[in-house]
Amino acid sequence: MTKQYSKYVSRYAAMFLLLPLAINAVQDPACPDPVRKPATWTPLTNQPTFMTSFAYPDGSEAQGGPASPVLLTDGSILVQNSNFFVGWPTPEFWKLTPDINGSYINGTWSQVASLPDDYIPSFFVNTVLPDGRVVILGGEYNGTNVAFALTNKGYIYDPVADAWTLLPPPPFFQAMYPPRRDFSPRDIGDSCGMVLADGSFIVFSKLSGQMAQLDLATLTWTEIGTSTYEDWFNEQNLTLLPNNKVLTVKCYNGALFCPNLYPRPDNPTKAVMYNPETDAWECAGSTFFPMSDTTAGEIGAAILRPDGLVAQFSGNATGQNAIYDYRKNIWFPLLPFPVVDGVQQTNADVTAQLLTNGNILVITNGFLDNPPAYAFELTYDTLEFVQQPSMPNPQYGVLPTTLMLPTGQVLYVDLTQDVEIYTPGDTSFNPCWAPVVNKYPNVVNPGQTYKIEGVRFNGMSQAGQVGDDYQAATNYPLVRITNNATGHVFYCRTHDHSSMAVASNKQVFTFFDVPANIETGASTLEVVANGIPSRGISITVL
Repeated sequence: MTKQYSKYVSRYAAMFLLLPLAINAVQDPACPDPVRKPATWTPLTNQPTFMTSFAYPDGSEAQGGPASPVLLTDGSILVQNSNFFVGWPTPEFWKLTPDINGSYINGTWSQVASLPDDYIPSFFVNTVLPDGRVVILGGEYNGTNVAFALTNKGYIYDPVADAWTLLPPPPFFQAMYPPRRDFSPRDIGDSCGMVLADGSFIVFSKLSGQMAQLDLATLTWTEIGTSTYEDWFNEQNLTLLPNNKVLTVKCYNGALFCPNLYPRPDNPTKAVMYNPETDAWECAGSTFFPMSDTTAGEIGAAILRPDGLVAQFSGNATGQNAIYDYRKNIWFPLLPFPVVDGVQQTNADVTAQLLTNGNILVITNGFLDNPPAYAFELTYDTLEFVQQPSMPNPQYGVLPTTLMLPTGQVLYVDLTQDVEIYTPGDTSFNPCWAPVVNKYPNVVNPGQTYKIEGVRFNGMSQAGQVGDDYQAATNYPLVRITNNATGHVFYCRTHDHSSMAVASNKQVFTFFDVPANIETGASTLEVVANGIPSRGISITVL
């Protein structure tokens, strides 16, 4: 595909244009479309130079690359140092911190505590909890030799103590596939996990229909939802809806391993959603096309848009996508991915990210990770090619992953030494999507903790996803204080959010810790969710 490739309009565009709800629900007629600048990719000024200190089996050393990024509630980015490109992940973790002006492009790296040497996962659950800690759980592979493990090991990272705490797995999980059950009887593997609207964390078993909910106080598990679920969860993702239910499109992977018990239907397009109030799975309609492939069962990301519609990207070799209206419980065809240089593009196990303007940045590659990768922005009636990251050799990137930053920019990593920031051409947003602060302290002191209240502190969506392999959700509030005299930016660590519900207008609260090194004087406070800031509030730092 040439650099001049600017727009791909599908044969389904005419059908899609007949769906005014799917296209126009989010557009404010009183606000004209902004003049759009070209999107840009900018390499970090300080690229990672991780040289692992971990002892590899052959005694060698290798350059590392960031993987599985999560946005910590103090504005920094936690990443795993991984060499999956050469077959060696590591237990090491690093942190990217923005500079004093709030720039991630000019940010700096620092190493944090490592996982124990017996837990070195690849393709695992990584989720920020409401208390500000991070859960790392499961893994399709484990160890420096990238051993296929479907492990159920896990730890919780406390960024304040810079320490990992063992997380025991759900004791009741039971794999349904005997050959794999022999070495991983209570597997989690690369299953998906997420935080529900009420703040509780859930995860499901890869090779069964079981799901578990974690009590964060006691680190014990309760089985939920299992009695009403059919088939396996293998390769499926989870998307939190504004009604607090959880959507998933079935991949029918039971048919890949146990076709006698779990036959693949003739029309494998069923979607279901979990209702936490009834602890039951409900029908969520039928996609127009199968969203997963028949050989490996991989699926693409599913992103909730601000208009309440969910874009489900395809892992199928046909590249067909679909969109879901949860209010009417109905699916529509969505613009399919194009064929580029003779290769059908898909989003199987690849990333997608909601932007502040309501568009979705989606990365594609050939079917089942066929390089190279391409970047598109999905608007409401087009799938528009945007310039690729300027990595030295884009076809060698492994598992491209994106993460929304508090600046409205997007972090891009692919396990190489080239980390880039995507700046959309349009970083505007509908004011109705922004957090609104109702109660706040007028005066704050360094090193002290304060409570802040308002609405939409959890944004309009979880915003990010990487198929079923990583969960890059950012639906939690960050507090940013900018000194009026110097322009210097300080992020306050937030924790103990009262809610994680998306697209909610209910009053919520969180707590924030003012950094000890913050500059004093007249300042401006903002609450940021999914890259969208609240109106600036005048405060004084004493």
